[in-house]
Amino acid sequence: MTDRNFELRTFELEHHPVAGVDEVGRGALFGEVVAAAVILPIAAFADLEKAGVTDSKKLSPKRRTELDRLIRDIAVDCQIRTATVAEIDSMNILAASLLAMERAISQLKPQPSHCLIDGNQPLRFQSIAPIPQTTVIQGDKLSLSIAAASIVAKVWRDRAIDDLAKDYPEYDLAQNKGYGTAKHRAAIQKFGYTTLHRQSFKVKT
Repeated sequence: MTDRNFELRTFELEHHPVAGVDEVGRGALFGEVVAAAVILPIAAFADLEKAGVTDSKKLSPKRRTELDRLIRDIAVDCQIRTATVAEIDSMNILAASLLAMERAISQLKPQPSHCLIDGNQPLRFQSIAPIPQTTVIQGDKLSLSIAAASIVAKVWRDRAIDDLAKDYPEYDLAQNKGYGTAKHRAAIQKFGYTTLHRQSFKVKT
């Protein structure tokens, strides 16, 4: 369960509107890295906490899908953007993840007065004007806004990978979602990389 009081006390009342920002797919071998930025109305925090909004990794796929719909219905705004495999390979996964976050933030209406960024790496503001930001280690456990972003990004990316799995059945993508399971690594060794595999990620069997 996330700590609604932590977020309200520390950020929301002083800085609203605040965007929670998170990414998914950073450790995957296949596919884009996906970021979501979410602005939640303060009045909805209690309902979202009661509904069980928390770190997406702690939720079943079915529950993530249900909460994704709820978050999208409630949010002031919710935006998703990506960084491509080519960008990941050219600039490294950290820089690409931060760029995807910036892209998602840039589309929010209204633009946030403050951003809560999951993790310990601040945005570099290479593509948008700087916005005050706070990095929050384990933010998807402490911040409802970040938790909401983690859910929205995870559901979106999983659906995208499921669609791509039909074109690349050898790699078991529907099950591994692009991450480096033993079966996925064995398929890379047997069939090679696709154009959507990250060439800069080393694959070990």
